[in-house]
Amino acid sequence: MKAEPIASDASAAESHDARVAARADMRLMRSLLIGIFILLTAAALYFARAFFMPVILAFLLALTLTPIVRFLRKRGIPEVVSATLLVLFSTVVFASAGYLLSGPVIDLINNSYSIGQQLTERLAPFKRPLERMMDLAHQLEALTETSQEPGLQRVAVAPSGILSTAASNILEAGTAITIVFVLSLFLLASGTLFYEKIVQSFASMTQKKRALRVVYDVEREISHYLLTVSIINVSLGTVIGLGLWGLGMPNPLVWGAMAALLNFLPYVGALMTVLIVAVIALISFDTIAYALLAPAFVVLCDIIEGQFVTPMVVGRRLEINAVAIFIAIAFWSWLWGFVGALMAVPLLVVIKVFCDHFESLSPFGNFLAAQHTAVVDEEPAGNNNHNKAA
Repeated sequence: MKAEPIASDASAAESHDARVAARADMRLMRSLLIGIFILLTAAALYFARAFFMPVILAFLLALTLTPIVRFLRKRGIPEVVSATLLVLFSTVVFASAGYLLSGPVIDLINNSYSIGQQLTERLAPFKRPLERMMDLAHQLEALTETSQEPGLQRVAVAPSGILSTAASNILEAGTAITIVFVLSLFLLASGTLFYEKIVQSFASMTQKKRALRVVYDVEREISHYLLTVSIINVSLGTVIGLGLWGLGMPNPLVWGAMAALLNFLPYVGALMTVLIVAVIALISFDTIAYALLAPAFVVLCDIIEGQFVTPMVVGRRLEINAVAIFIAIAFWSWLWGFVGALMAVPLLVVIKVFCDHFESLSPFGNFLAAQHTAVVDEEPAGNNNHNKAA
């Protein structure tokens, strides 16, 4: 009579162990599926970059211009009119900038060899400690060449179809730019069409309201960030260009535009701007002391922008930690080159905003956040929920 409870307890324990094992298998299967999905997504973005790159750029441009369209809509101007005017204005601005910068940039590319020679001459006094290391490297290279088999011949593959490759690249770039502006025009002119489609996909009124609130919050925060950062970067490029013009730097318009563009790459872009300006200043001015004023001015502008202007205007909540920024820049530059590197931080902000609005993604959003943002998140649960609701 006592054996039946023992048997029932054993069967209950076995069923509990089976359920635990099943849940572990499900978690493992889910993790594997997520990993496979991430790998397939990365492969699709890499091999289909000619499609995805202009599409994502169009969405980012549309989000950047959305606050202006919304502002004009409240003043009685329809989305179609404001979107058309804004896209046409953006096209004219980009085309004019490309036309004005093409001449100086081509001259710099053509004179790159002479620029390198002039820089070598200016840095000759600082080069002597490194001459022994260079000689050692040349000796090692000579030893490597002589150690090859006598009968071994080197085969040099001559570049074929340089003109056709250049023409193909120009055609692809023109097609991508056209897709960006046309698609952004349709996205801006559509108004709330996408929001209506998202709301219609939910059944209950509570889900519809929550989905609409999340979509509007995400769209408002991302568009505000992109527009604000774009204005800050253009202002920074203008100040740097005017300052370098006052110092007598050649082609100050090029360096101002370069500073504005590269400032979309935090840390890396500012460093690249300082190095390039320093090289041009060293070969442009007579004394090294005066040449150092140009990169020093750029560093001062970057410090003021990065430490005071951007945190005060954009706010601390959307700041990303440096590790995530460098990983994102490295990944997107490998995936899509320089254009991908410029898109890395805006896309990272988009991902963080989505993570902040969904509890299941909050751990990843906390990883992306800066250190002081994580400290803010350690507030009591009531305050945290109040901030999210706000």
